[in-house]
Amino acid sequence: MGFFSRRKPAADTDGLGTSLIALRLDAGDLAPAQSTVVVFSPAGHARRTAPGKVACGQGETVFCFHPGPYTVDLTPFAAAPEWGLRLRFVVDAANPRVSQQRFDLYLYSETAGRLELAAFAGAAQMALQAELAQGALDLPPCTSLDEWHAFRAGLNQLMYTRYGVTVDDCVPVDFGEQVDYAAMLQTRARQAAEITQATVVAQATATGERTADTQAADAMRVAQSAAAVTEPAAVAGPGAPATANQAADARREPTLEAASEAGPSAMTPPRATAAGTAAGEAGLSGAASSPSPDQDARALRRLFLELPALSGGLRQLALPEGFEIFQQHQAILLRLNMAALNVNTMPSLAWAAPDQPLPAAVQSRRAAQTLIAQAALDEGWSLLARLQLAGPAQWAPLLDEADRICANLETGLSLRRAAHVPEDMRMEPSL
Repeated sequence: MGFFSRRKPAADTDGLGTSLIALRLDAGDLAPAQSTVVVFSPAGHARRTAPGKVACGQGETVFCFHPGPYTVDLTPFAAAPEWGLRLRFVVDAANPRVSQQRFDLYLYSETAGRLELAAFAGAAQMALQAELAQGALDLPPCTSLDEWHAFRAGLNQLMYTRYGVTVDDCVPVDFGEQVDYAAMLQTRARQAAEITQATVVAQATATGERTADTQAADAMRVAQSAAAVTEPAAVAGPGAPATANQAADARREPTLEAASEAGPSAMTPPRATAAGTAAGEAGLSGAASSPSPDQDARALRRLFLELPALSGGLRQLALPEGFEIFQQHQAILLRLNMAALNVNTMPSLAWAAPDQPLPAAVQSRRAAQTLIAQAALDEGWSLLARLQLAGPAQWAPLLDEADRICANLETGLSLRRAAHVPEDMRMEPSL
């Protein structure tokens, strides 16, 4: 009669529209009145429904999001944390001209269960910093309105193409009274010292060479790291207060395991982009923070879901006149389609053959290549945003950039497929 049945607790929708952008719902949960419900079929197709009690079919996934507006503070340049941008954005209504909304794809591909505003702000900040570092966006002193409008146009297109949100307002903000740069440097030095020490201990333990000389070298390195940590403290002063921005800065540079625990929405990122490349290099060098099988699975899922959408966005572009541009464009589309086929037929991470399991070190090196391919995917979305605003004279260099991105994507996927990835493989330096 149901006397002893346990009812599942209702979904926690507190903060939706303020500190929470979206969350996953189960059948029977109640979506708030001002929200929008997105139902994903087992094949990944999305449909938006009215808020209310959730009713989903077999294998369907349901998300609920609030359109906003939301306000976040971003730091465009990591070397200048005392200056930033205050961004206000919204999630617009569904665009009838596209088969799948970009924000819906972002929810299904990169959000584990809850999309917090702070996590989204971190991902958007890392994407903006990567664009500025590569020269894809130009943020000059903006002494004229034309310079500011040019930057705003690029930022608006990047946010809409990458995340599916619309920028409503963007103004420069002075964080000089809120940010303690000396404390930030102290935190970064402490994190670098901990990572270096963990790497040295792991390598020495793995080789069994913990001799007296090794221990003395470790002690010397720890002392030097401690000295490096105390230097910023002297600059900050003995009674320097800790602010919320300092903790946020510490969270912006997490280790790879911390990023994996935070969920896919917090990882994108870095150059989600440069962080993915750095993670791949860390895995190849045998560092302590090696990529995990969960990260490999999430990156492959992103590639499986987003490569067709990226290829479709490139196919819909209005090309300038000229057979050479058309030929290069078709070649890029063919390479992306072949990369999607490569992802669809990717072998298991843990096995070289049905009866040949791979060691953990080889699995880590293969997973690092998946992160490199994921970094190329993020660069492809930013390139699509630039192509949507490009004039006829800008298409040739942008297609050369697309060729480089496709080469990185193909290399990462081919090495992920390889059963044995060499440890001393040469890696191209990255920004």
